[in-house]
Amino acid sequence: MTLEVGYLLPTRERIVKDIHKTGEILALGDHAEAVGVDTVWIGDSLLAKPRHDPITLMAAIAGRTKRVKMGTAVMLPMLRNPVVLAQQMATLDQIAEGRMVLGLGTGRDIQPIRDEFEAAGVPFEKRIGRMLEQIELCRALWTGEKIDWDGRWTVKGGQLAPRPFTPGGPKLWGGGGVPAALKRAGRYFDGWFPSGAGTPQEWGDKWAAIKQHATDAGRDPAALTGAVYTTVAVNDDPAAANAELDAYLEGYYMQPAELIRQQQYAFAGDIAAVTGWLGEFVAGGATHLSTRFTGSDDRGQMETLVRMREALS
Repeated sequence: MTLEVGYLLPTRERIVKDIHKTGEILALGDHAEAVGVDTVWIGDSLLAKPRHDPITLMAAIAGRTKRVKMGTAVMLPMLRNPVVLAQQMATLDQIAEGRMVLGLGTGRDIQPIRDEFEAAGVPFEKRIGRMLEQIELCRALWTGEKIDWDGRWTVKGGQLAPRPFTPGGPKLWGGGGVPAALKRAGRYFDGWFPSGAGTPQEWGDKWAAIKQHATDAGRDPAALTGAVYTTVAVNDDPAAANAELDAYLEGYYMQPAELIRQQQYAFAGDIAAVTGWLGEFVAGGATHLSTRFTGSDDRGQMETLVRMREALS
């Protein structure tokens, strides 16, 4: 498969700086299309890490671009009613004409995320079972056929319109690196999209396990996408790059950088070193590299990312 690269748009970073306008974010979507970035990614949080709504932003970007794809990195679907979500995603998939991926997550067990669930009126416990049922219900609705559903939600002869542009609905990528998450990715998702922890080599070992889970479930492992969500700092001075990465992680997560580095795929160095590190994921089978850059030169960083793709390809 062809190697693709994605760029995380700085929605959270702008809110941290008390910038709420969206014009620059939409312009970055235009720039990604112009320079050849394959996908722009948008994070999701209601209150735990406040930021712009990803569904609305994706619709706006889809309406003004023709080639670049859009994705969520990652969405917590449990915070949304699945019937409403299915209609939103079907409409968005029509606007984008299939150029979208839904990266889905379960949420870490930390107090701000528990508080976020409570504020949305959703129980935090059994959230994984809730997510899996949501996926099944969305896919049933995306067929466009009348369905009956009796579970956490009740649907009586419901028929969703519009149908998605993509037959069967947009691609769904799951994250997580624990054994149960690997099994879910192989059995239920169209791709695997973790943010850590571990090394690129450990990513490759887990990807091999996911493909085996897919085979065991009677699925074609070649139809799944191996993706990775990384955070990088690029600077000709490696010491400066590492200082920038540490400052970014501490400012974003309000925790020690050393701790976050243990939890996420994060790396700092000059462009050759960062490219080499990303190449280790590619060697392990990754075909999509989603990259979150530190710093504020988003346009220049997109161009750097495209050069990295060319070198890795």
